[in-house]
Amino acid sequence: MNFLAANIIPKGLTNQQKKRFFNDVKNYFWDDPFLFRRCADQVIRRCVTRSETSKILEHCHSGPTGGHYSGTKTAHKILELGFYWPSLFKDTNRYVTSCDKYQRTCNISKHDQMPQNYMLSCEIFDVWGIDFTGLFPNLFGNKYILVAIDYMSKWMEAQALPTNDARVVVRFLKKLFSRFGTPRAIISDRGTHFCNT
Repeated sequence: MNFLAANIIPKGLTNQQKKRFFNDVKNYFWDDPFLFRRCADQVIRRCVTRSETSKILEHCHSGPTGGHYSGTKTAHKILELGFYWPSLFKDTNRYVTSCDKYQRTCNISKHDQMPQNYMLSCEIFDVWGIDFTGLFPNLFGNKYILVAIDYMSKWMEAQALPTNDARVVVRFLKKLFSRFGTPRAIISDRGTHFCNT
């Protein structure tokens, strides 16, 4: 900073250290009052002071948008925000290992997780749910309503019927199949009007 702001070279450097110093200075530039660095990914990030690092670490690891992630993930989050300091990864790992909440949750293995069941992928009008509602007061000779709902689109078909036997279910399903095609599955309560020869 002193070299970029006032052209002052640090004293007591060997020739090798001076070469390295002038090589590293190419990546830094001073824009009053901040020091910026062009990182290896060609993104310009603001260099922060030691006093600012603790607040940045706290915000990126355990703040509202933090999530108590690992040291590497937290360091990448800091870099994405546009901050840099030379010991970034070392400080981040030290901060994360001292975080109590992270230490309690970081060692979850496959053994601790709930078993995952694969979801059956289905298309529209592939799976229908069917059921009777009723007995309603007699209205135009109809006492029951047969309802079929597509599980994917929530499309509903309903018909008022005089009885709740297997014959009316077959007639209803023939109409349904002719309009929407034969489904992969029909889910019912397995009553005698659905499970019947």
